[in-house]
Amino acid sequence: MRFHVLFRIALWFALLACFTPAQPASADSSHARVIRLSLVQGDVRFTRQAHGDPLADSKAVWETAQANLPIRQGYLVATDNGRAEVEFENGAMAFLSENTVLDFYDLSLNDGARTTRLVLRQGSASFYVNPASDDYFSVTGGDFTVEASTKTSFRMNNYDDGSNINVISGRLSVLHDNEKTQLAKGQSLAMKAGETAVAIDRVPEEDDFDHWVSGRIDTVSNATVASMQYTTAGSYVPGFADLSLYGNWFACGGNGFGWQPFGVGLGWSPFNAGNWFWDPGFGWTFASFAPWGWAPYHYGGWLFDAGCGGWFYSPPLFYNNYGRGVPPGRRIPPRVNPPHPLYRASTAVFVRQNGRLGIVPMHPLDKAGKPPLNFGHGVFSTQGSEKLSTSLQTAGSSEKWQTVKSPSHTALSSGLVATTPPERVSRTLVQSAGGSRVLSLGHDSSIAYDPHERRFVNTNSAASGETKESEANQKKSGAIAEKTTSEMGRNGATNREAAKPPTARASVTPPRSIPNPPPSPHTSGSSAGGNRGGGTTYTGGSTRASAPAPAPAPAPHPSAPSGGGGKPH
Repeated sequence: MRFHVLFRIALWFALLACFTPAQPASADSSHARVIRLSLVQGDVRFTRQAHGDPLADSKAVWETAQANLPIRQGYLVATDNGRAEVEFENGAMAFLSENTVLDFYDLSLNDGARTTRLVLRQGSASFYVNPASDDYFSVTGGDFTVEASTKTSFRMNNYDDGSNINVISGRLSVLHDNEKTQLAKGQSLAMKAGETAVAIDRVPEEDDFDHWVSGRIDTVSNATVASMQYTTAGSYVPGFADLSLYGNWFACGGNGFGWQPFGVGLGWSPFNAGNWFWDPGFGWTFASFAPWGWAPYHYGGWLFDAGCGGWFYSPPLFYNNYGRGVPPGRRIPPRVNPPHPLYRASTAVFVRQNGRLGIVPMHPLDKAGKPPLNFGHGVFSTQGSEKLSTSLQTAGSSEKWQTVKSPSHTALSSGLVATTPPERVSRTLVQSAGGSRVLSLGHDSSIAYDPHERRFVNTNSAASGETKESEANQKKSGAIAEKTTSEMGRNGATNREAAKPPTARASVTPPRSIPNPPPSPHTSGSSAGGNRGGGTTYTGGSTRASAPAPAPAPAPHPSAPSGGGGKPH
């Protein structure tokens, strides 16, 4: 019995060593990185590329964003009346409040180290990171850049007349005017637009957005730990938290542990609900509508067993899949684990017959150019759960289904919907005893931004001097502003009535001049990533001046191992 068990283990190792997925590309095979839009609430949009000021670029094509959308370097994600969450492949997380635009300026790899450089174009966003020793993570907003080199959570607000940073936990560095300021938990730094002085204060009380962020971090952390026990992952696997929240893990004989979503039956097939869209680097990519639809469609593969309820997800790297004689939970030795799970555009194999295109759920042991091992369980339509065939050759046809390495970009129709650009919303930082707070200027506000004085002024003031009427208007505006500020808390983005679309006056407010993110330590003349604009500096809607593009590196998860990839939160 022992000999048979060892033989089976050796066989699995051999298969693992020679296995080549039948997909066009994987993220770790190049300098490309792919991260995930993990949660969408309300109106969220994205564009794949913008030049200069993204809110004024008439050539930028904006599309409606959905959860499980893969995000690449150069993408911008914007919220209107909505919120968004982004999960990085190492477990770092970004959270966007309402009326926020985040630019994924640089997502690159350098010898396994991840560089992440983000630009907060407007609004409020929170970040949770835990970089590994060689990773780099920074966020630029207003006139400064934040660098996080240890486990840290922080919030940045970037508005018309100033920006601030609030450290929720850990510590970080703030780079401004060739100076570096260290901040620790509970500290806040504010900086007015165009000024060099900084004000350091305590972090104000949490608002609704802060509570939402902390709740999401706790939920994802706990759910990730619950799912990771069913794998032998030596590093963080994105999307695994959702598997514990929306499905069930179980042992299926010699197939090891598998996973199924709640409520599915024997007739369920994996690719029955989602959008296909074209990515120039990875080909046709599947974005599932299901909240759990990230890991099962980009890592690992699918198995079918009628005794186990039909189709179920098999995690990547053949976790616990060594044969019946091996106890559940036994791990493959670390030396056979790749440094990071391999990303695929979809865990499906494309097949074609007589001009018809279909898909077969990918088996973990599929080989490039060979018929998919799950072929006998059905060929499915690319536009739903319709089953096209259960055999290599359809009845009445002389042609067999042939595997397709990568269909052309015209083979399918993209399910993403074009939309309008996000609005520019005028907001101002208000200094108070509790630190810097944010005031959103709505449709009826008499307060407008004066670009010459670099501050907000009351437009009801009389040109020849202050009259009683103007004083009354100022008092009224001040009372409204004070009331709005108290309602909205320090970040002001959660009160939708106060955050109405800007008026014509507000819409002409000049965009903030945002400096180019600083180079990462991995630059050294390498071009293994660079930034979207070829190293140019953001100056609102104006043309950006060229500069050498440094190669950046990203951030790992809260529990990232000391040697590299992220771990469960």
